[in-house]
Amino acid sequence: MKLVAVSLRRLSLAAAIAVGVLGMGASNAFADTAATSKADVVAANVDASVNPGDDFFTYANGAWLKAHPIPASEANWGIGRAVQDELYAKLRKISEDAAAQKDAAAGSDAQKIGDFWATAMDEALAERNGLAPLKAQLAQIDAVTDAASALDVAFALQPLGVGAFFDFGVFQDEKASEVMAVHAVQGGLGLPERDYYFNTEAGVAKARAAYVVHLANVLKLLGADAKSAAAQAQKVMAFETALAKVSRKLEDLRDPEKNYNKMAPAEFTQKYTPAIAWTERLHGWKLDAPYLIVGQPEFFAGLQAQLKDTPTPVLRDYLRVQLVDSYAGALNKAIDDESFSFYGKVLRGQKEQRPRWKRTLDAENRAMGMILGRIFVAEYFPDNTKQRYNAAVEAIRSSYGERIDKLDWMSAATKAKAREKLTAVVKKVGYPDKWKDYSALIVGRASYAENVMNARRWGWNDMLSKFGKPVDRTEWGMTPQTYNAYYNPSNNEIVLPAAQFAIPGFKDGDIDDAVIYGYAAASTIGHEITHGFDDEGRQFDAKGNLADWWTADDARKFNERAQVMVKQFDAYEPLPGLHINGKASLGENIADYGGILIGLDAFKKTEQYKRGEKIAGYTPVQRFFLGYALSWIFQQRDEALRQGLLSDVHAPPKWRVNGPLANIGEFHEAFGVKPGQAMYRAEADRVRIW
Repeated sequence: MKLVAVSLRRLSLAAAIAVGVLGMGASNAFADTAATSKADVVAANVDASVNPGDDFFTYANGAWLKAHPIPASEANWGIGRAVQDELYAKLRKISEDAAAQKDAAAGSDAQKIGDFWATAMDEALAERNGLAPLKAQLAQIDAVTDAASALDVAFALQPLGVGAFFDFGVFQDEKASEVMAVHAVQGGLGLPERDYYFNTEAGVAKARAAYVVHLANVLKLLGADAKSAAAQAQKVMAFETALAKVSRKLEDLRDPEKNYNKMAPAEFTQKYTPAIAWTERLHGWKLDAPYLIVGQPEFFAGLQAQLKDTPTPVLRDYLRVQLVDSYAGALNKAIDDESFSFYGKVLRGQKEQRPRWKRTLDAENRAMGMILGRIFVAEYFPDNTKQRYNAAVEAIRSSYGERIDKLDWMSAATKAKAREKLTAVVKKVGYPDKWKDYSALIVGRASYAENVMNARRWGWNDMLSKFGKPVDRTEWGMTPQTYNAYYNPSNNEIVLPAAQFAIPGFKDGDIDDAVIYGYAAASTIGHEITHGFDDEGRQFDAKGNLADWWTADDARKFNERAQVMVKQFDAYEPLPGLHINGKASLGENIADYGGILIGLDAFKKTEQYKRGEKIAGYTPVQRFFLGYALSWIFQQRDEALRQGLLSDVHAPPKWRVNGPLANIGEFHEAFGVKPGQAMYRAEADRVRIW
């Protein structure tokens, strides 16, 4: 996904433009006049001092990036953040208007939005409350006397959104998509990903040392003296490092077959976690589950060993930090500042805290996003815009089918199955047809942390309530006001929120098809559909079940072709000593590449492409590629880049533009890319999958 990110691209150009351009360092030859580009949606972003064959991302986006430096309060900045700023303004008005209502009925949307907003914005109230909202949970932790009672607390914290020791969820059975199943997976780490505990790169080592300081600072805020806190922090770090050691690597978590281990609760207890009586624990959550799907059995065996060998005081300190870090943003200033000092400054490079009102809106979206979404789409997402993108999905679907038919490496049998799956892909565009029921969510004005806790508990109960019921395939996992999108393999669906199609400063109806097909059709729609056929998604069938529908020979050919892309991205080194993980990012890279190809195919059927007229000095195909690059306008601080390289399955945005485009001949033709330039890849070296 971008959970799933999306974007499109297009290519194709006359050889006349390709000739004689590359020697011109300023590369203004790709636009007829500078004057016409000033107000154009893509031309205004171009940095003409960069040759597109050397670095197309910077050529296409450099002027925008220079004009929009990263704010001190942010770890990154780009088009998605600009869209988010426009959304913030709209959502803030909705929230402030609700908070100002004096007669909002108890339990109404206005009451919940207004009370959440008012309480979260009240810093003085947070100071007065201090740690009081967590008093009961901290008392439970204080009462821990052994591993068994530590597990009691961990299970009690799960419904409150604190994933101590492991993570847990109820969602579709990967091999029986019509069934909601219980899942248990590795988790419990305070750093972003297991490799943060072991990677020797200087920046990672610095972050690792800073994390120990952070642990000590949290323990001091909870009452420990400085010397004791420092010693306790080292022991908590040792415990987490042991959990990290038995955790699977990022790339290994992308193998759905190896991460599917079905067993009865009693079997899980007997084989891996004698300390956890899973049958009884599940009954405590009113889950009469005949089986669990265990993601990483060896992790739970390792957890069992650590629970046995770790002194009880260390388990208590670990649980304390897990709890406080999870709620830090809703607590008093000292705790909030300490959390930001590590997670914001050290890990992400932010210079200062984001404004409280923006952080409040983020929390509000997490707590009751669909309430806000219902109001948002009614005011800001007209039906004609929804229809435009519904039509774009079908154009992409049609072009993908044609591309499948033309593949020279796939057998007729696998093509038939691929076509079946493509036809079955469900599209969800803009917003849900059926809105979430939040009637059971309690929101008041006593405490910000209490409201967050109530929202998390509501989300937990909502999740558990799905067990034993038919799968609701109409449900959305993302709000309409989210700048993102995703593909869900268990539902074989693409979900495209309304905000994902926005371009800041422009109305949708004013943007030409070339840009739309690059920005939305390729980068998002085509990307998400291609996820159904990437290295992971291709293992799920048309009904959303993890099942092998490929011939053995076709699967071998696919993997051989995918390996070319793995090697290509492994070679990229965004930071000295840190390369992109080609295997971990393979699914996203395939989706980007496929999205561009399919988006371009679909664009070639439009009237704009057929007319071939230039806009702002660029041909339709050039504008398609510029539109694709527009979708990835993004820059980030080194700290945030480092975190992404270690913990994100997406390559950094610059390489999501330059990487896939380097494999596409029509891009080379459109911008005159020649051997010797960084964007050039010889035909024999290019990825050829879809």
